[in-house]
Amino acid sequence: MSENANPAETTASAFIVELALSKREFEVPADKSILSVLVAANIPVAFACEQGICGTCETVVLEGVPDHRDSYLTDAERASNDTVMICCSRAKSARLVLEI
Repeated sequence: MSENANPAETTASAFIVELALSKREFEVPADKSILSVLVAANIPVAFACEQGICGTCETVVLEGVPDHRDSYLTDAERASNDTVMICCSRAKSARLVLEI
């Protein structure tokens, strides 16, 4: 497991995740993952390990800057900011727009 795989393990602040396809948005508190917020809202998303190592929850980023905390993406993939692992990663920007 990545040292930063659990969002509660590092200092974080809340941010907004916008779901472009469903036109919904949610606040992701500092102590929750994007995945946990979406699951609690009954948004159907694929996931498996919840630790950022399997790649099942990889989601396309349309806007914003992810704070990658996974062990799945390569350094080059992280630098492109094209996708994010919603189970463990957060946002460096105040808003993250996802293709969901």
